[in-house]
Amino acid sequence: MWRSAALLGLVAVLGTALLAVVHTMTRDRITAQERRVVLEQLHQVLPDSAYDNALHEDVLRITDEAFFQTQEPVTVYRARLGTEPVAVIMQVVAPDGYNGDIKLLVGVYADGSISGVRVVSHRETPGLGDPIEHQRSDWILDFNGRSLGNPEPAGWAVRRDGGVFDQFTGATITPRAVVEAVERALRYFEARHEYLFSYPEPEQT
Repeated sequence: MWRSAALLGLVAVLGTALLAVVHTMTRDRITAQERRVVLEQLHQVLPDSAYDNALHEDVLRITDEAFFQTQEPVTVYRARLGTEPVAVIMQVVAPDGYNGDIKLLVGVYADGSISGVRVVSHRETPGLGDPIEHQRSDWILDFNGRSLGNPEPAGWAVRRDGGVFDQFTGATITPRAVVEAVERALRYFEARHEYLFSYPEPEQT
């Protein structure tokens, strides 16, 4: 009987160990997949040739409702080449989309110009508001190279409001929300760029 008990105990130990190994392997694969997806999104707004640090690890999480119009922390990725700051990529939210939050990645070079903007997620009306997606139209590319001085402040609006950015046929609220969110990100960068780049890098593990 003691042999049966010992055998059952051994089987239980081996089973537990196997489950632990499988869990670890699965977790690592999921983590690697999530990292790959994040980097693919980041590289849409900033080419990987522009920096040489671990972009997905050099991260700040900032809460500033006055600038970002949300109480949720905003994730900021910092790109560097050697010791020189290259750009930041801010994951911001336009809270006033037609159907709610529009999540964006806004890349800003150290000189204050935009490296790129992409929509990460939204619930805007298909066929009306979804041209904010790069897959649907080139509208989002109009932000490339823009800055707070290009256009002048009055130009940071859709054409219907006197600005330089196109609105969509039958949909003004969606592009307006995106334009305003991008401008807020630029204004935050202008006001806080020294802090963004001077805050210590995370220790590498």
